[in-house]
Amino acid sequence: MAWQLKRVLLQQISMFTYPPSPAILQWLSQGQFPSRLHRSVRLWLILDRLYGGQFNWVKSLSQPFRYSQLRDRLFSLSHSKGETLSAQELTGNCSDPKCLCHQSLSTILIHSNLPQSLSEWVTETSQRTGLSVAEIKTQLDYCPFATVHRSLRDDLTLLASQGWLKYRTRQGYYSLPPQQLPKPPMQTHPNRYFEQLSSSQKSHLIYILESVAFVQPDIDIAINSLWEAFTDSPTNSSGSFLEPNRRIFLHFDYILSAEIQEKVDDYQQQIESLWYNHNGGVIQFKTWVARENRAALVTVYPVCLHYARRAKYLSAYGVDPWGAMTWHNYRLDRILSPQLRILSWDDPEVPQVLQKQHQTGTLPNPGWIEEELEQAWGFNFYLPKALLIVRFPVDFASNYVDDTVRHSTFQKMPYSELFKSVDTQVDNREERQLIKNILRQRSPDDAYYQAWVRVGDINIVMRLRDWRPKGEIIAPVVLRQQMLEEVEAERLHYLQ
Repeated sequence: MAWQLKRVLLQQISMFTYPPSPAILQWLSQGQFPSRLHRSVRLWLILDRLYGGQFNWVKSLSQPFRYSQLRDRLFSLSHSKGETLSAQELTGNCSDPKCLCHQSLSTILIHSNLPQSLSEWVTETSQRTGLSVAEIKTQLDYCPFATVHRSLRDDLTLLASQGWLKYRTRQGYYSLPPQQLPKPPMQTHPNRYFEQLSSSQKSHLIYILESVAFVQPDIDIAINSLWEAFTDSPTNSSGSFLEPNRRIFLHFDYILSAEIQEKVDDYQQQIESLWYNHNGGVIQFKTWVARENRAALVTVYPVCLHYARRAKYLSAYGVDPWGAMTWHNYRLDRILSPQLRILSWDDPEVPQVLQKQHQTGTLPNPGWIEEELEQAWGFNFYLPKALLIVRFPVDFASNYVDDTVRHSTFQKMPYSELFKSVDTQVDNREERQLIKNILRQRSPDDAYYQAWVRVGDINIVMRLRDWRPKGEIIAPVVLRQQMLEEVEAERLHYLQ
């Protein structure tokens, strides 16, 4: 009774009273629980040490504090402070078996007052991550804090971006009062709402999710969990049997390694956290300019994120890699900076154009980007647009092009109407005449399509390549010439 009373009193005066339950860890992972299991545990333990009732380090840490001060409290004296040492070197050289770097995930969980047994924790974590129970049990033997100091520095940065700490450049981290700390959402078991549905509704929901899962790969985790719940109750309310076997399988093409993907997710979280701040701000980072094989520093206002061509992109307005004040799409995996640098609006490095737009409430917004994307086919909405005319054999068009949706401006055109389109939509007189001369030499019986496209957009170029050799680019002339040069270069590969 005395112990229970003490625990209640501790909870009343502490600021972080959450156990490392799967729900809390999933919340801390911000949607990346399967790939961030150990990192979520590290985040939880750091918060428990800083704000929890048993330790409450924020009362004794200096304000602001730096990573080095937290490091000295987390690890024992025998744990090296070397910044260049690998994880194996740090743990191998640490002689204290009680040091945090030697504590396995299961040990941390057992000593954390979990409201459930370890086996129940494993089962629920499996349901929330989509990982098998065997995979979760294997993870229990690994040590979350057997990592390099750089990773732990990044953990602090992530906690600041999530609102658990305040960071000030060249000063350090500040703790926050209880009322300003994030609050977890209502904790609901992942299958609770699903269990309330009838079997027919469950089946319908799964099929809907599967049809759109390609947009967000994390949906596949939810589908796996729902399939498991569905197979436990294969009859609907009428008692008729519903097919419990999975008939649709998802295969995703990942172009990034798990390590790079985690870095990309960190950038995304920093950007999203900036948007949640009503003051917003400008970001600065180094990015890799692939076509010129060089790095460049950019200072931009982040507007929105896209998932396109199997990668994540940031659409931003500001000083681009060539020093111009303009729009640009940045691939997140090509960012070279360990962290995005957040600039406040009064920072002298913020371009005056952006400062003025902020003061007048005229900063760029996603709505404008959506309008531009509707205007022409192509992801790089800031590039000039031009009229595209493509010719196909009728059979090819019937099988692969007709009745497909490429863009709102992509449409089939009668041969006779193409000349009028060229006269009204192509400004250059010489190019206009060249396009009409080509059309006169082509059969009126072929299939013709036209659209507005962004000239120079690699996504458009890749689509046109896929249509070769059946698709002939008649306009714009610059794309027609590019296809010709590529075909000639390819031909040389097969001469010998």
